[in-house]
Amino acid sequence: MKYLEVNFNLYPCDEMRTDVLSAYLSDLGFDSFVPEVAGLSAFIPTDLFDEDALRETLSNYPFSDTQITYTQHEHEDKNWNEEWEKHYFQPIVIEDRCVIHSTFHTDYPQLPYEIIINPQMAFGTGHHETTATIIAEILDTEMEGKRVLDMGCGTAILGILARMKGASAVVGVDIDEWCVRNSWDNIALNKLDQIDIFQGDAHTLSTLGHFDIIIANINRNILLADMENYIQALGAEGLLLMSGFYTEDIPVLQEKALSLGLAFSHSREKNNWAVAVFHKPTL
Repeated sequence: MKYLEVNFNLYPCDEMRTDVLSAYLSDLGFDSFVPEVAGLSAFIPTDLFDEDALRETLSNYPFSDTQITYTQHEHEDKNWNEEWEKHYFQPIVIEDRCVIHSTFHTDYPQLPYEIIINPQMAFGTGHHETTATIIAEILDTEMEGKRVLDMGCGTAILGILARMKGASAVVGVDIDEWCVRNSWDNIALNKLDQIDIFQGDAHTLSTLGHFDIIIANINRNILLADMENYIQALGAEGLLLMSGFYTEDIPVLQEKALSLGLAFSHSREKNNWAVAVFHKPTL
C-alpha cells in the first residue's frame, strides 16, 4: 500500500497542540504519527488523502493562536504501521526504575515498574520530555494509599504508574473519546483494577470527589485556566503535579497557584520542559 507522509509544523508547538492535531487527523484517515521538534509527521494511505478535507480541518483547529504549515511526499509501498513500531516507538527507560514498552517489544530491561502501552499514535508513550519528566516525578512521590487524578490522561500512562506505585484508586479524565478508549485498552494490558476513566474537562471534577494527588500534564494555558478546578478537587494537604510547559513558564504558574492558596514545593526540568509541584498547606 502506498502511503503519503505529511509533515506539519506548528508555531507555537507543544504536546497538547500536537496531540489535538493528531486526534483531528485520525478522523481523516491518518493512522500513524511521529513527533517532531516543530510538530509531527503523519501517515495516511494515498488513496484516502483528501487535501480539501485537511484544509477544512486545519481551519477548525481549536487553538486559534497556532500557525500550522505542512508539506507532503509519497512513499514506496510498505507496512508503515510496522515501520513506525520498529523505528519510532522503542522501549523507554526512565531513571533505571521504569520501562515503557509495547506488546511487540521483546528486548527491554527488567525494572521495578514495567508499563505496557499499545498506542495508535506516538504521544503519551514517554518519549516526550513532559511525559518523561513527570514520570520521574511520580517515581519520587509517595503514592501508597492515595486517591489520584490523572487529568488529561491521554494513554493513561501516568495513572497506570500511580496505581502500580500503590495508589488506592485512580481516576483519569480526558476530553478526547479516542484517549478514553485507548486508556481502557492500556489499563487492561497492565491487568490493573481501581482505575476509572471519564470523558470530560475540568468541570467534570466537581462530580468526582476529592483527591490526594492531582497530576496534570497538559499545557500552560489550560493549566492556568483550569487550576481553580483542580484546587477545589484537591483534598487537605494534597499535591498538585503539573507539566507540559517551558521552564520560563514556571513563575506564571507559580503566581497563579499561590494566589489560589497553594504553596510551591519544587520543580524539575529537562531540555527546557518543566514539572512544577505544589501542595495545600497544613491549616
